Amino acid sequence: MKKTKRGLTAGLLCALLLLSGCTAQSAEEDFSNTETVSSENIITTAVSTLDTSGVFSDRDLAGTYDESEAISIALNGDSASCDSNSVVIDGSTITIADEGVYLISGTLTDGQIIINAGDTDKVQLVLKDAEITSATSAAIYALEADKVFLTLAEGTENTLANGGEYIPIDDNNIDAVIFAKTDLTLNGSGSLTINAQAGHGVVSKDDLVVTGGSYTITAASHGLSGKDSIAIADGTFAITSGKDGIHAENSDDSSLGQLYIKDGSFSIISQGDAISAMGALQIDGGTFDLYTGEGSASVEMISGDQFGGQRGSWTDPAAATDTQTEEDSVSQKGIKGESSYAINGGTFHIDSADDCLHAGGEMVIAAGTLILNSGDDAAHCDDALTIQSGTFTIPYCYEGIEGLSITIDDGVFDITSNDDGLNAAGGTDSSGFGGFGSRQQDHFASSSDSFILINGGTFTIVSNGDCVDSNGSLTINGGTLHLTCNGSGNTALDCDGTYANNGGDITTNDGSENNPGQMGGGSPGQRSGGSPGQRSEGSPGQMGGGSPDQMGDGGPGGRGDQTNTNGHSSVRGQDGTAALEERGQTLETEF
Repeated sequence: MKKTKRGLTAGLLCALLLLSGCTAQSAEEDFSNTETVSSENIITTAVSTLDTSGVFSDRDLAGTYDESEAISIALNGDSASCDSNSVVIDGSTITIADEGVYLISGTLTDGQIIINAGDTDKVQLVLKDAEITSATSAAIYALEADKVFLTLAEGTENTLANGGEYIPIDDNNIDAVIFAKTDLTLNGSGSLTINAQAGHGVVSKDDLVVTGGSYTITAASHGLSGKDSIAIADGTFAITSGKDGIHAENSDDSSLGQLYIKDGSFSIISQGDAISAMGALQIDGGTFDLYTGEGSASVEMISGDQFGGQRGSWTDPAAATDTQTEEDSVSQKGIKGESSYAINGGTFHIDSADDCLHAGGEMVIAAGTLILNSGDDAAHCDDALTIQSGTFTIPYCYEGIEGLSITIDDGVFDITSNDDGLNAAGGTDSSGFGGFGSRQQDHFASSSDSFILINGGTFTIVSNGDCVDSNGSLTINGGTLHLTCNGSGNTALDCDGTYANNGGDITTNDGSENNPGQMGGGSPGQRSGGSPGQRSEGSPGQMGGGSPDQMGDGGPGGRGDQTNTNGHSSVRGQDGTAALEERGQTLETEF
């Protein structure tokens, strides 16, 4: 379905076409670092938005220590003991002043460990069955050092908590259970439970690195937060957060706030974005089970035919006001990156109130298995979107895959959409619940560079809008497309520019593969040259003015009234609370 083009954003677009290993560079990020990955039938090119060669140091990855040389700190309820001059104990406050390895065990009921060492010192804290609670501040506060390592000893269970408020102790705004003004690395093979009744779970004001361990984090705000960057090599994460699950942002330097995930297992329930980066984002692998807001079930879809092309509404439209509130503007996306964006592999199961995948810059998906349920777009890109391969199962969404331009080389796609299945749109689009739910609209990089290019793949698309819709050209060089359009006034294939099928195997329920998106020119209620409900001779793809939900051959709208494959009806909202409770109970048992 066409989008109204308003408030066009001027910008220079460098189209990213990764065809047969050929790459291009974007205006902002370097995509030149690529690695060819081959399988029996598919060749893809792993894409780098970041230089990851030196992200993890040997000490980051090792997560080891020599206990015989470590300085022991014993926690004793409301006090602690240590025989080293490098450690100062004042009641329940423990201050570490020098470089070294410190082995911490026992329980501190209301206290704090502070690292205040030299700016070239590296300090390693080893938690060995340690439990630390601070009623009014961070349990661990890294004030000064070159780098702090927090190592979870093998086979141990550790707990850090805040009591629900943060009372200032210096000029820094301490607002996390683990708060570091330094570079911070979490490693080891033990487990750590973090309870942040207020604020965040873990914050680093520089670089945050995680290379191992098992983490259960419950936080009123963000779960993990890094200012300059977050890099995760491995680990197991169960995060419940009042804001973002994992959040990278540097508001002073837009080139920072980067996020790199090499591997790991992530189960995240968030009231903000599950994973968010203001800088470049790259995911090379891992298993992701992400749930945002009240999930896709909390959004009642209003199709373009019902509401003038606008996006879905929240469950209670009467609650919307003329003034956008803070709650309305909360981003609840699955994986969001505001700059360049690359997924090179992984298994993703995302159920989000907003977009499942969202990129402000160019997006490249080289491989992966993705099951995406979205209250808005399953995948949205403000710029050029390229898919090299992957398996995409999208049983519920407003639009399936949307970008300024879309290039698909290969992959398997099973999409059921309330509006368009694939959509290349320029200018301003109603994405993000804009126009009805008081959410902001998406702004694409340009209005004139929209196109869809399909070089291969297998597509099964059932839509109430157009199955494949390009506001520019549409070129199909290969692939197999089974397209069913159930929307009145829409077509399976639709484009504003030129159309070419150079080798694709296309099946539609309306004949639009021969003449995409062309509307009849007759009077209302009639097709061009024919009576109501009949297709004009020799003009496949022309729609008639028959009764609603009838296609060109006068038949019913195919699968338009059936229940989606995930058990949701085509208009949802009433079951949102039950879905959230069920989901919360399921993941709570995992914690």
